[in-house]
Amino acid sequence: MATTSNYALRLPTSLKKAAEAIAREDGTTLNQFIVCAVAEKLSALKTSDYFVERAARGDIAEALRLMRRPCGEPPRPGDEVPPDYVRVP
Repeated sequence: MATTSNYALRLPTSLKKAAEAIAREDGTTLNQFIVCAVAEKLSALKTSDYFVERAARGDIAEALRLMRRPCGEPPRPGDEVPPDYVRVP
């Protein structure tokens, strides 16, 4: 079992009531709802940081060069560019 710690959380009454209602609808406790909400927020922030870091290492010129390189295979069925495709500059 993971170790846990306690934290006295002060919520506005309206926010607490709304969270309790959602937790009840979901068949869980307010505590579990808050734990999941915090975990979800942390995950979103870490994902955002990850993509910012990856983008900083990206080389657009190299990616475009790779996309333009000649290849020996025609597109497979379903890989064609749709006739109504509009290229955005």
